[in-house]
Amino acid sequence: MLFRSYKPSGPLSNFIENFWLYQGYESPHFKERIFPRGTFELVFNLRDNELRIYKAVPSQRSDRFSGAIVSGPYNGFFVTDNAEEAAVMGVHFKQGGAFPFLGVSADELADTHVDLEVIWGRWAAKIHERLCATKSTVRRFRLLEKSLLSRIFRPLEHHPAVSLALDGFRQDNTRGAVRKLARTAGCSDRRFIDVFRREVGLKPKLFSRIQRFQRVLALLRRVSAPDWAQLALHYGYFDQSHLIRDFLAFSGFSPADYVGRLMDLRRRDLHVKFNHLPLNR
Repeated sequence: MLFRSYKPSGPLSNFIENFWLYQGYESPHFKERIFPRGTFELVFNLRDNELRIYKAVPSQRSDRFSGAIVSGPYNGFFVTDNAEEAAVMGVHFKQGGAFPFLGVSADELADTHVDLEVIWGRWAAKIHERLCATKSTVRRFRLLEKSLLSRIFRPLEHHPAVSLALDGFRQDNTRGAVRKLARTAGCSDRRFIDVFRREVGLKPKLFSRIQRFQRVLALLRRVSAPDWAQLALHYGYFDQSHLIRDFLAFSGFSPADYVGRLMDLRRRDLHVKFNHLPLNR
């Protein structure tokens, strides 16, 4: 399996975390569950002009898209089809980073996938075709970089309240953080929510919960037997039950079930992508 990652230069680096590519990815599991991160992603299938996304669990019904899609910020997990991910590449935006490239308010794309053509018109198909035809990974990344530079619909800057909030949530996503940040920004609660949703795609309270879940998820990839009560308090949950409810809401698994599944996959020496979990069924 080939995996490559590339961080674009400025000004894109302020809004894009990285470009990524997987080639030759094979998994004995038919599907993978992807957890919410509060961010946008562009995804390109380099072999076929189709991608399938499953939402309901259990479900055999999928939504079918072209081979170039936009994945908005989800408020829960969704499921992908590994058969179509043998050769894929994409753009992982920073929190709130997709806003200048969308041409629409970010919250219009929340909790959904859409064909990139809906956003970029016929240009999307041209980019997809050129990415598929290009064999060099470096050239593919450069092509994607130039394409994004040509599709900037808004100035590459955040509303001051959004910048303050994104910085603030990196340091504090406890229960009272949203109101404190709104006051610091000098906004009413409603104004703060509106500008945040327009650029990030989610309400700030939901975004904060997802970031807290992501911190727990990152810890569980390193620690297989945590003290659950202490972990809950450390990350700002009321108690262990609160942690379990949020984890279930965002992943569909209890924390202990997730750890058990992850450890089983590792014992079998199977590759597990970050923020993904292969499903046995």
